[in-house]
Amino acid sequence: MKQANQVREVTPASQYHRSHLPHFEAGKVPQHVSFRLADSLPEMVVARWRSELLGLPEAKRTADMRERVEAALDRGYGACWLRRPLVAALVQEALVHFEHTRYLLHAWVIMPNHVHALMTALGGRHLSAILHSWKSFTAKSANKHLGRKGQFWQADYFDRVMRDEAHFAATVDYIHWNPVKAGLCDKPEDWPWSSFRKTQG
Repeated sequence: MKQANQVREVTPASQYHRSHLPHFEAGKVPQHVSFRLADSLPEMVVARWRSELLGLPEAKRTADMRERVEAALDRGYGACWLRRPLVAALVQEALVHFEHTRYLLHAWVIMPNHVHALMTALGGRHLSAILHSWKSFTAKSANKHLGRKGQFWQADYFDRVMRDEAHFAATVDYIHWNPVKAGLCDKPEDWPWSSFRKTQG
């Protein structure tokens, strides 16, 4: 992809901690972010995993937790509000709305209960602020459409800095093939809530 050469421009600028996950503000380096619906995983399961992984080094603990969460999410736990076309559409519109002004959006997919996006912040903007904007707007809009109140998104999110062009390309493939891996469709182009067709053009 043309965007892949941006991977090597800047090393991660800072790290901060919120909740149980480490997060990075990586400047101009692309980052893979994933965030999920509030009911997508029982908190008691997540708490048990945290306890089981407690003795591991932080990097290994974070990677193992991410793998467990992503595997569980693909099984479709919870109300899966994002399976509804109107809700998926409003999330997709929020993702692309400020593309090229606040961030570059390299790839994305909206799954029934979570979202993956590969993006690069622009103009010194913070990843946390971009995620807050996406989640705040879509939570209000989705709740209004669904006639419900209460927490829509899980408060935290996963983020991962791209190490190099190979990591970038593998992440794009992971994002686009996620619906196939989860058994939601046969081919990436069959899933309507993804950037696959756009990136192939």
